[in-house]
Amino acid sequence: MLHLRIVTPAERTAEVRALLEAEPGVAHLIVLPGTAVRPPGDLVLADIARECADSLLGGLRGLGLDHDGAITIEALDTVLSDAADRAEEAAPGEGSDAVLWDELIARTGEDSRLTVSFQAFLTIACLLAAIGAITDSPVLVVGAMVLGPEFGPLAAVAVGLVLRRRDLVRRGGLALAAGFPLGMAITALATLAFDATGLLAADTLDHLAEVEFIYEVGPFSLIVALLAGIAGILALTSAKSGSLVGVFISVTTVPAAAFASVALIEGRFVEAGQSALQLVVNLVGIVVAAALTLVVARRLGRRRDRGRVLSDG
Repeated sequence: MLHLRIVTPAERTAEVRALLEAEPGVAHLIVLPGTAVRPPGDLVLADIARECADSLLGGLRGLGLDHDGAITIEALDTVLSDAADRAEEAAPGEGSDAVLWDELIARTGEDSRLTVSFQAFLTIACLLAAIGAITDSPVLVVGAMVLGPEFGPLAAVAVGLVLRRRDLVRRGGLALAAGFPLGMAITALATLAFDATGLLAADTLDHLAEVEFIYEVGPFSLIVALLAGIAGILALTSAKSGSLVGVFISVTTVPAAAFASVALIEGRFVEAGQSALQLVVNLVGIVVAAALTLVVARRLGRRRDRGRVLSDG
C-alpha cells in the first residue's frame, strides 16, 4: 500500500473526492477542510493500492493539483486493515508489477545528476577496480562494481528515451560522458604513481587469470549487459531496490574503465582497447535493454487500463 496526501484548492475538493471514491483500490479516505496553509486549501489523505497509483496520479494531475496544490506519495511498510486488504484485492494486477512513472522519473532524475558525490564514488570505484586488476583480486573488482553509481544515469537515459524526456537523456548522458573520463584520468594518474613507487611492476599485467573477464569481450559480454539492464530497471520499477546490488555485481563498466586506464599507461594497447570496447558494450547494452523493458511495461500498463475501462463500462 501507498499513502497519498493531497493539498487541493477548496473548489476542487469535491472532484478529488469523487476521483478517489470511484477507485476500488482506495482505502482510508480522509478529507480535512481548510487544513492546508501554504498553499491554502483542503487536505485529502488516503491509502491506495500500488496497482492503481499511476492512473490516480494521472487523474490528479489532470485537475491541475501539481501546479496549484500538492501530491505526495510514500510507501507503507505495514498496514493492518481489512479495508486495505479489500482495496488491494479489488485493484487490478499485482502491486509488485505496477510502474509508477512519476516516481521512476523522480528517482532516475535525482540519481543521474553529475554531482561531487557521484564523481567521488565513481572515481573511488575506478581506483578500487584498478587495484583489484593489478593485484588480480576478484574481491576488489566486485567491490568496485557495487560501489559504482553509474546505473542511475544509465536508467535516466533509458527512461528519457522511452518517455521522450530530453532533460533526462541530457542529464544522464552528461554524468556518463563527464564522469567516466574524469575517473579514468585520475586512475591513469594513480597508475603513474604506482609505477613511480614500485607498486606496479612491468610484468604485473602478464598474470591476471582471475580478472581476465574485465577486458575479454565476447557474446556473453552483451548478453550479461542486456540481462543487467532488464534486471536493473525491473528493480527500480517494482521498488525492489535491493536487487540492484546484484545488477551492479553483474556488469563490468567500472572495472573495464579502470583497466583501460591502467593498460594504456603500461603500454598494453590491445588490452586497453578491449577494455574500452567492454565498457561501451556494457553501457549500450544496459540502456537498450532497460529501454525495451520500459516499452513493454508501458504497453502492458495501457492494455491493463483499457481492459479496466471496458470492464467498468
